[in-house]
Amino acid sequence: MYVRDAKNRDEVWLLDRIEEMGLDDTAFRSRDYVIAVDEESGSKAGFGRIRLHTTDEGDRKQSGRREVEAAEDICELTSIGVLDGWKEQGVGAHVIERLIEYARDQGFETVYSLTDEGGYLAQFGFTAIAEDELPPVLQERLSEKREETAPNARPMTLGIDEFSMPDRLRERFKQASKAEVVPDEVSPEDFGIDSETATYKYDTGS
Repeated sequence: MYVRDAKNRDEVWLLDRIEEMGLDDTAFRSRDYVIAVDEESGSKAGFGRIRLHTTDEGDRKQSGRREVEAAEDICELTSIGVLDGWKEQGVGAHVIERLIEYARDQGFETVYSLTDEGGYLAQFGFTAIAEDELPPVLQERLSEKREETAPNARPMTLGIDEFSMPDRLRERFKQASKAEVVPDEVSPEDFGIDSETATYKYDTGS
């Protein structure tokens, strides 16, 4: 298993998975994503995005203690997804690690996430913050996200140098393999059929 940058040819696949999982696709660009891939089968196991917010002149005019922060570009970790059969094997953790590395390479010292999976991110060093501690551009983004995809989203932040990968997730990722996904058993009721009174084409009457 390894994590690579997304390519243009991954665009349709990413958009389909994002829609299936109900994730945020605002201002979608495939080059902002990374994808976890199984080396043996070539199967894609998970993905995630770093979204860069470039502040405009309106943001730069904010007063008070946020003035300097608002004048800088903001780095947001978002749209993390792991496919069925690959969950609980460290895939999401290594997607996050690669995104953090990307942010560090771009010169960021801090990343933010607006998420309803705060407990999951906390294990890597993310901490919750108050909404008014967010840069203005992310305060607007939080409101939009709560309305569209994650009603319970809350802001979290991480200093790049504070990122930590739990050993258990590192080991799981090394041994990751796709588990067979057993479909739910389909019953007549799933098709609106009353099994107590229905007759069937091949019913022998016995």
